Amino acid sequence: MAVDSDLTAVLESLRPSRADTGLVGADPERCARALGVDGVAASVTTDSGLSEVVWSCGGASARLEELQFTLGQGPGPEVSACCAPVLVPDLARVPAGRWPVLLPEATELGIGAVFCFPLAVGGACLGTLTLQRAAPGPLADAAMTDAWLVANALTAVLVEGGPQRDAFAAGQEGSDFYGAPVHQASGMVSVQAGIPVSRALLRLRAYAFRHGRSLMEVAGDVVARRLHFRDDENGPDTAAGEGTEGP
Repeated sequence: MAVDSDLTAVLESLRPSRADTGLVGADPERCARALGVDGVAASVTTDSGLSEVVWSCGGASARLEELQFTLGQGPGPEVSACCAPVLVPDLARVPAGRWPVLLPEATELGIGAVFCFPLAVGGACLGTLTLQRAAPGPLADAAMTDAWLVANALTAVLVEGGPQRDAFAAGQEGSDFYGAPVHQASGMVSVQAGIPVSRALLRLRAYAFRHGRSLMEVAGDVVARRLHFRDDENGPDTAAGEGTEGP
């Protein structure tokens, strides 16, 4: 099987990166071009269900990953849960109830098709590779085969990344990865509101979406104690910390 020169270059240059920007080397734009899509992104999945973008074209791809991270819905979370590909050749045909909040946001980004592949070792899903394209329609057979080549190569990179990936997955304080503040904020909200960490994460996500902010921004405010969460007699609510106006 002949492999596109761009794809060959990408596969040969994929490696663990020691840069602060993530684990993956190689050029994602070149990868997208080789696969015939408008953008690619790779994320690592943690035990808590959060994900970290470790490789991305930016633009619509980066924003789609951020939305999935904030909302907890979309092809990425589905793939992480089932460890099987989720291929959506036409987002306009997806039932609204499947991803009720994500779908209109993705449409506004100009995304017409999404193809998400697991980065899997055995039955364990380490993360996802997501391809997005403005034009609806299925991936060609050759592109599908090449996407699996990239997914397998990325899986090998994550496994090879070893200690650095493990430090991220544990959500350790001081990690270079941007999800660490979300883990910390979830723990703080859990204590403040007297709820499990899983519910605390849901509350952070709901607050972020309701106020048109990213999950990372909200987590940063919680960690800096500019935002405080509590329960009151009317149900879940938020109360501002010192120096921050109430929502």
